Amino acid sequence: MKQAILHVNLVVRDYDEAIDFYCNKLHFNLVEDTYQPEQDKRWVLVAPPGSGGTCLLLARASTPEQEAFIGNQAGGRVFLFLGTDDFWRDYHEMSAAGIRFVREPKKAPYGTVSVFEDLYGNLWDLVELKAAQPLAEAPPQNGGAR
Repeated sequence: MKQAILHVNLVVRDYDEAIDFYCNKLHFNLVEDTYQPEQDKRWVLVAPPGSGGTCLLLARASTPEQEAFIGNQAGGRVFLFLGTDDFWRDYHEMSAAGIRFVREPKKAPYGTVSVFEDLYGNLWDLVELKAAQPLAEAPPQNGGAR
């Protein structure tokens, strides 16, 4: 399955639930699961199949204030992008796995698109990528102004 993610970080509340959701329901690959005892931090990286190394960082907020700040982005939810080379196959697989779609599929100039919700309330665009259409890459993190 060819997929791409544009936004590559996500705040989670429970790593085990997050790993189960992304790896077992969305079939992401677990790339790294590291615990740093000196900082009491755990870093989990997952990647969709065929993503060419683009990973999703599952990060836990250190304080409730941080979680609220991140959750308030984009009108109250974090929006992510997941592209696929076979929209209907993946749409039916995800629906059968119990993933809730909050917007039914519709045709767009760039392919069929639908919106689903993960177990943290984050909304994902599931977008069909044409065979000749290049996968979008995340913008480089060069430490510039935000």
